[in-house]
Amino acid sequence: MSAGHQFNATILREYDIRGIVGETLTAADALALGRTFGSTIRDNGGSTVAVCFDGRLSSPELSDNLIKGLTSTGIDVTRIGLGPTPMLYYAARTLGTDGGIMVTGSHNPSHFNGFKMVMGKAPFWGDAIQAIGQRAAAADWHAGEGTVTDLDISDEYINRVRQDYRAERGLKVAWDGGNGAAAEIMARLTKMLPGEHVLLNEVVDGTFPAHHPDPTVEENLVQLQDAVKAENCDLGVAFDGDGDRIGVVDGQGRVLWGDQILTVLARDLIERVPGATVIADVKASDVLFEEVARLGGNPVMSPTGHSIIKSKMVELDAELAGEMSGHIFFGDGYYGYDDALYAAVRLIDIVARSDMTMSAIRDSLPSALNTPEIRLEVPEENKFPLVEEIRERLLSTDRDNVSTLDGIRVKTPDGWWLLRASNTQNVLVIRCESSTEEGLDRVKATVSGHLRESGLEPPVM
Repeated sequence: MSAGHQFNATILREYDIRGIVGETLTAADALALGRTFGSTIRDNGGSTVAVCFDGRLSSPELSDNLIKGLTSTGIDVTRIGLGPTPMLYYAARTLGTDGGIMVTGSHNPSHFNGFKMVMGKAPFWGDAIQAIGQRAAAADWHAGEGTVTDLDISDEYINRVRQDYRAERGLKVAWDGGNGAAAEIMARLTKMLPGEHVLLNEVVDGTFPAHHPDPTVEENLVQLQDAVKAENCDLGVAFDGDGDRIGVVDGQGRVLWGDQILTVLARDLIERVPGATVIADVKASDVLFEEVARLGGNPVMSPTGHSIIKSKMVELDAELAGEMSGHIFFGDGYYGYDDALYAAVRLIDIVARSDMTMSAIRDSLPSALNTPEIRLEVPEENKFPLVEEIRERLLSTDRDNVSTLDGIRVKTPDGWWLLRASNTQNVLVIRCESSTEEGLDRVKATVSGHLRESGLEPPVM
């Protein structure tokens, strides 16, 4: 019996496997993952897995070792090459493979990498990822000789994404690929759309020379904002490192955050599908949930996490979902997974069919005063215990106003605040909201007080 494999405990996350290349994540991990995931697929009667990789410098080597591990268990691999994560999801759905693995570090810096997995049509996450670690340690692997088939599905994928652009006119749009895995697909897509398109960072470069590929951080949108204003664009869109999260700015260069994007999409959806279910994560504004209800939709609050939300969409047969982090999921007309390129097409189509500009649509949204996602860096091993400590303190004094759906979401006379541990980074995520400046200051002061009581220096909010 061969020796088992021990993964670094920090890389087996809730929704994926992710670590620092050469330190916590190695080619040996990729090989072991292939052997273990392939064996799990075989146990479930499957025999085929699609594999895709992002543009990071370490991705080809990790992909090669992953495939070596998969085929060693008798799995037949369809290798679809370099592309965004949604293209892997598309391949797994349309090719009918029994599983799929994306080699990607997502929105993390260039020295990170990892793996996102699907089994059948469902995300592979939570306890299933922890079981990968246990099975690898036990060397519980099938043996066999699988095949590898190369298949370029990019044209088919791009055609499917553009298919739902229905407006008769085009707009002037700035697109920032962030040098990520979606960049070249983005460039090909824009050639098929009407209107005028200004492309930024449309070449895949795993060093991310222009800026960090995370569109939820405003400083990463500065180049896009400048281009929108300089070129007099109607709006701008940006993508993260693996193309499953979107950032949006209006024609004045103002950011639309995840819950605002979702509100625009929900308005269009509920007009066509009365009573439609719209899921948003706990970081979303109260304004979103109230607006969906006002429009006649069914608002549902969910824990944060793309795998959780995808599972919730299936459970509720929901038409639309989204997170503050820019993951947007379409059940209406699409496959229910997060695809930022598809979300961009749907959003641009809505604006092009409207008699309002993106800026006017943004101004028409109900408003509240809130912070963006504030991230407080803490040691990885401390993030969950810190949230638990503050949660227990709150529940002992104010149980009625505390939601523990995901971290802590607390209602106050002034509004609400959220504190949760990120499942993908060593940070605590904070968000505060109120209807007045004075109220927001009081909400932020309350959060700061709780952080200090737990020995943390609060961030600038």
